[in-house]
Amino acid sequence: MSQAEDPRRISAPEVTLEDIHQLMGASTPHFALQIRNRIAALIAKLPPEHPARVAGEREIARLETLSRSGQDVGEAADTGEERLPSLSAG
Repeated sequence: MSQAEDPRRISAPEVTLEDIHQLMGASTPHFALQIRNRIAALIAKLPPEHPARVAGEREIARLETLSRSGQDVGEAADTGEERLPSLSAG
């Protein structure tokens, strides 16, 4: 996943909620920070009360949490293997 933005989204006259929803679509821990940066760039010039900015800021907070704690560790196999430690701080 690149942090490059769709040229049609950049040249659009106004950022919409649909733009934010398209970016946050199927976000995963692996790509959470890249998506966060794309949303932040998209909403940077919007006024604080703009619906797309409000939704974008809420999504940025969710993505930051997802990037830190979204990785679950599975159970150990029945073959005597030890469970791997979690990569998350929690």
